[in-house]
Amino acid sequence: MPAFPIRAALAALLLALPPTAGLSADLVNDYPTEARAEYVFGCMAANGQSQDVLRRCACSIDQIATILPFDDYVAAETVMRMRQGGGERGALFRGTPAARDVLAELRRAQAEAEMICF
Repeated sequence: MPAFPIRAALAALLLALPPTAGLSADLVNDYPTEARAEYVFGCMAANGQSQDVLRRCACSIDQIATILPFDDYVAAETVMRMRQGGGERGALFRGTPAARDVLAELRRAQAEAEMICF
C-alpha cells in the first residue's frame, strides 16, 4: 500500500481535530511577564539566590499558571496583601468564605507546583 493514502488520512484527521492547541497555549501564557518575574523574585528571596532556585521558582510559576487563571491569581494575591493590613479592611479579607476560597485555590496550586519543581 502506498504511503500517500496514509499521509492524506493523517492530514484529514489533523484538520478535523478542534484547534485547541493555540487556545491552551494562550491560557497557559496569560500571566504577564511582570507578574511572573515578581513571583520568581519573591520565591528566590524565600528559597535562596542560586541558579538552581531560579529555575525551580520559574518552574513553579509556570505550573501555577497551568492550574490557576491569571484573574484568580490576582484575586488571591490581593487577598494575601490585604490580610496583612490591620483593622476592618484586613478583617474583611481574613474572615469571609470567598476570600478563604480564593486563597485556598492559590495554595493548592502552589503546593502542586512545589511537588513538581522542588
